Amino acid sequence: MKPQIGITEKNLKNSVSLLSTVLADEMTLYVKTRKFHWNVAGESFMEIHKLFEDQYKQLEESIDEVAERINKLGGKTIGTMSEFSELTNLTESPNKYPSQKEMLKELLDDHEKVIVELRKDIDISEEENKDIGTADFLTGLMAQHETIAWILRRYLS
Repeated sequence: MKPQIGITEKNLKNSVSLLSTVLADEMTLYVKTRKFHWNVAGESFMEIHKLFEDQYKQLEESIDEVAERINKLGGKTIGTMSEFSELTNLTESPNKYPSQKEMLKELLDDHEKVIVELRKDIDISEEENKDIGTADFLTGLMAQHETIAWILRRYLS
């Protein structure tokens, strides 16, 4: 049954498509953060190890919330690595194990890319898709990424 929530079917589809890309970015960032958690070494090992764990747990919650938002709008949620890889705006680095500082920088860069994309998505959701609920949802998600980026930036200052 399709949702009858005051958003046209076309705009619902557009919101689901937009959210699927957001989900792919969240999932890619989750996997990368988890990889860095597993492979971090050097000074402040335990602190950074725990930092990355806190961050991937936050991403885990966000992933579920994005998936549920897609379902609320009547869409089907993607769920395979190939679908995530196809839609993400982020780049993975297979077989590369950067230094602790490079890990922090790479995650910071990715969170900042996500923030930039979310700003665009918020505007599209509000202005083009007339989907204020998704715009509001994405604003909260963006704020979470801004906080994580701020923390990562402080480690690199």
